[in-house]
Amino acid sequence: MNAPHHEFVVVGRVSDVPRGGARAFAVGNYDVAVFNVNGELYALENCCPHQGSPIADGQLEANMVTCPWHAWRFDVRTGKMTLGDFAFIPRFAVHIDGDLLALSKEPLV
Repeated sequence: MNAPHHEFVVVGRVSDVPRGGARAFAVGNYDVAVFNVNGELYALENCCPHQGSPIADGQLEANMVTCPWHAWRFDVRTGKMTLGDFAFIPRFAVHIDGDLLALSKEPLV
């Protein structure tokens, strides 16, 4: 089975996302939050499924981000909510070329 093909767009530099932090980038019709967990970058749609809070503004601890509005927690590696399977945040593919940071134009399925 072939791996899915993703079209990427350069959004900035790896150095734009501080270790242990997050930053939001515009990607086409999406606002995407990129999280830096110990030098590994993960990308989620920048919208909590509860009431639309910008998840990039949340508190990042290890690989978990807590929504700044109502404290829902998500694993930035998977987009899954910690309290159950009823909510998730769509993920985006990350591509790094040197210090250039590129994100997939569409969420991963």
